[in-house]
Amino acid sequence: MTYAIIALGGKQYRVREGEWLLVDRLSQKEGATFSPQVLLVGGDKDGPKLGSDAKVEVTATVTEHLLGKKIVVGKHRQRVGYRRRNGHRSRLSKIEVQSIGSKTARRAPAKKDGADEKPKTAAKPKAAVKPKATAAKKPAAKAKTEGKAE
Repeated sequence: MTYAIIALGGKQYRVREGEWLLVDRLSQKEGATFSPQVLLVGGDKDGPKLGSDAKVEVTATVTEHLLGKKIVVGKHRQRVGYRRRNGHRSRLSKIEVQSIGSKTARRAPAKKDGADEKPKTAAKPKAAVKPKATAAKKPAAKAKTEGKAE
């Protein structure tokens, strides 16, 4: 049985094919398929392999977006009359792991006829940037002379 460790939303999850799990809300829409970052693949005869060495891709589908269980947070201080009640419901996405398999080589898009291509132009050299002139310093104030006024 092959398993993979993937990274989603700054957290790591151990997944197998066909499993579903709740993760922090993802930006993909419901029904969208995506490939999370694979950190490790294990369960093979060769032993565990790091994601870059394994050359394996995990495919997952967002099945729905939902709210988690309500969490109530209460604060209380003894003999002071301080009570606070707060809480939240986490925004979650339910994903289902479709497959754990080898990466498919991406094909380059087919090029059209050369007539539609624009000719490449040479890049213009950038103008030299002149340093800003510094403000002229004010002359020092004359020192007062001590003595009798004339």
